[in-house]
Amino acid sequence: MTFETEEDLRREKKAIETFVKTFGGSYQKLDPLDIDFKIFDKDKKVIAYAEVKGRIRTMRDAYPLPIAARKLVKLIDKRLNPVLIWCCEDGIIYGRPEKLTGTIRQGGRPKREGSFDDDELMVYYEKQRGLKYV
Repeated sequence: MTFETEEDLRREKKAIETFVKTFGGSYQKLDPLDIDFKIFDKDKKVIAYAEVKGRIRTMRDAYPLPIAARKLVKLIDKRLNPVLIWCCEDGIIYGRPEKLTGTIRQGGRPKREGSFDDDELMVYYEKQRGLKYV
């Protein structure tokens, strides 16, 4: 079961459009059970994959940046320039997982009926050199 609201999807789209606009190219939304996006260069060649996470906070207050460990593994398994993007109220924070250092611990969000993934292994990233801002 997916719990993404229209607002979540709008925020995700805003983040990927901001990211792609910064570098040129285009994107394709992937299956709901996959990671979020495939990214193409101007010649329509696949150059990266991205997972977008919403942060209903300003960039200044967004830390630590969370991502489910299972999503991180799925993204890295794509093997082609994985990118993590957090969409904040005032911009995006992004980085390449191999350039980041995070803390792993059990966490997530309060349990929702019908969800199996609310309490899971999470990775949290503090502010660091490998993170960029737009």
